[in-house]
Amino acid sequence: MRLLAILLACCVAASCLSSALAGKSGLRIGVKKRVEDCKMKSRKGDSLSMHYTGTLEDGTEFDSSIPRGDPFVFTLGSGQVIKGWDQGLLGMCEGEKRRLVIPSDLGYGDRGSPPKIPGGATLVFEVELIHISRKTEL
Repeated sequence: MRLLAILLACCVAASCLSSALAGKSGLRIGVKKRVEDCKMKSRKGDSLSMHYTGTLEDGTEFDSSIPRGDPFVFTLGSGQVIKGWDQGLLGMCEGEKRRLVIPSDLGYGDRGSPPKIPGGATLVFEVELIHISRKTEL
């Protein structure tokens, strides 16, 4: 009986820890447009050219590269963008479109990015990978 109680307590603790960890990462990635003949997938260190539109959960747009006509260029995995992008854009193909729902801890956190992004905000990005530039390995 005592062994059963210990096993039950361990299962409850493991379940709580698993739920806490799942809630913490919480990044949701939806593929909106797949690429059939993908020749190269994005990886850490690649320079990516992206078009994007960022909104809050209520649909309020806070930024978009599309009206500017110039894709946003950055190095994946280097900390140049929020963590939700560094994680959510891995394994993408040129021409692929994704919808990222990024929890606050992988976005701008409790501070936000005033005045458009309040603290604690979940962010929604519609993204399209235009081009991958990869340095050739020696």
